Amino acid sequence: MEYLADFILFLAKTITIIGGVAILAALVAALGQKTKKMRKGHLEITRLNEHYEHLQADLKEALLDKDQLKKVAKEEKEKAKEEKKAKKKNPDAEVIRPRVFVLDFHGDIKASAVKSLREEITAVLSLADKETDEVVVRLESGGGLVHSYGLAASQLKRIRDKGVRLTVTVDKVAASGGYMMACVANHIVAAPFAVLGSIGVMAQLPNVHRLLKKHDVDIELHTAGEYKRTLTMLGENTEKGRKKFIQDMEDTHELFKHFVKTEREVVDIDQVATGEIWYGQKALALQLIDEISTSDEYIYQKVDQFDLVQVEYVMKKSVTDKLGLAAESALDNTLVKWWGRFNNSHFFS
Repeated sequence: MEYLADFILFLAKTITIIGGVAILAALVAALGQKTKKMRKGHLEITRLNEHYEHLQADLKEALLDKDQLKKVAKEEKEKAKEEKKAKKKNPDAEVIRPRVFVLDFHGDIKASAVKSLREEITAVLSLADKETDEVVVRLESGGGLVHSYGLAASQLKRIRDKGVRLTVTVDKVAASGGYMMACVANHIVAAPFAVLGSIGVMAQLPNVHRLLKKHDVDIELHTAGEYKRTLTMLGENTEKGRKKFIQDMEDTHELFKHFVKTEREVVDIDQVATGEIWYGQKALALQLIDEISTSDEYIYQKVDQFDLVQVEYVMKKSVTDKLGLAAESALDNTLVKWWGRFNNSHFFS
């Protein structure tokens, strides 16, 4: 009996310990979930000065012989010693170097990267000095949905509104909605064969009404409001609806032109707002940009005078997100293209 009582007591203790551990684990998991919900991502900071120094050091090590490396190391050591001595002698003379914050924007049809861009801009504006600092946005986009790129351009405008110098660099393409973003900048830099412009609006959709009619298929479309639906994919389109649809596009184009002209007064808006695209050199002649250069050259030439800081806001992704990201992105873009057009949504193109 005594053995049985000891066993029952041991079992009770074990159950109590296991229960306590389970409750603690549940609390930790709940806290973790709460933290995840509170923080959807995090900032990643890359000091580009150090990055360039490492590249140079790797190249030296590969190309220079031992004697040359020793000589370089000695010179660098003496230089560092002199700088340390100068700071010690006159600590008040130390000047904080101005900073260049480097952001990247790779635009898809929905301008999805604006989710990270808005966080990056908020972080940068909390520290940037409008007297000395600069924000450089490396921009690549061929355009997309009007409202999406309108928001993206408005995010960049926050930088200008704060009085911080904004430079946009374009290595490949900043057309349509992409150019709408670029024109907000104080200074636009583009590679010689980068694509700029395409200040226009497009929308298209198929109509299978005649095919359905041929097979005796009726489509009923009911709307409240005269222009709730102008053109449809399945129903019969009317000349009145078609005219309204075109008028909506023209109105959107006028808004686009007005925005570009307001943000970049030097352009002849009637000359450039034809929907055409221009390569870098021609874009410079039309004053769509201010300078011909690659983003690498523009940033690297500041390495000696500025602290170069690349800022990236990385969104957290679950395992499922990571596995299905490519398929989801492709499906999303397809649905947005078709659904937007069926609903008379306009696209910058």
